[in-house]
Amino acid sequence: MYYVNKEQIAVRLKAIPDITAALEALASGWQGTLLEGLAQERALHLAIETVTDVGSYLIDGFILRDASSYEDIVEITGEAGAFPSSMQPLLIELVKLRKPIVQDYYSWPRAELHAMTRDLPEQLRLFGESVQQYLERELPDESDLRKG
Repeated sequence: MYYVNKEQIAVRLKAIPDITAALEALASGWQGTLLEGLAQERALHLAIETVTDVGSYLIDGFILRDASSYEDIVEITGEAGAFPSSMQPLLIELVKLRKPIVQDYYSWPRAELHAMTRDLPEQLRLFGESVQQYLERELPDESDLRKG
């Protein structure tokens, strides 16, 4: 039997509505101010951490192969069926932003609206829904176990 930390996954998935709301607000009213630039960086960073944290919990809980990178976390969980395969390229592009945002922050182009800010919200919502469905599929709840 697997031990998947569903509580910690749920905590992280609950952040998605706030992250997507921030990204949508930034994309719709972008003027390139310093505050918007910093908010965009943080929202993208939170999206990255959400995807990689959830992926790490899935990898650990379902005893999937070890990940060697952030991109690998996305690939492993995608191969396991945690989200639609069509979403994988966007999620890999997202996690590749981690290094520029976290380590090379001093050269991040804050005045520019990043394409991911427009493209990510709907996909991030779908990611959350897909992970929930994956957990329901892979981990039947106790009431289902009593029926069988």
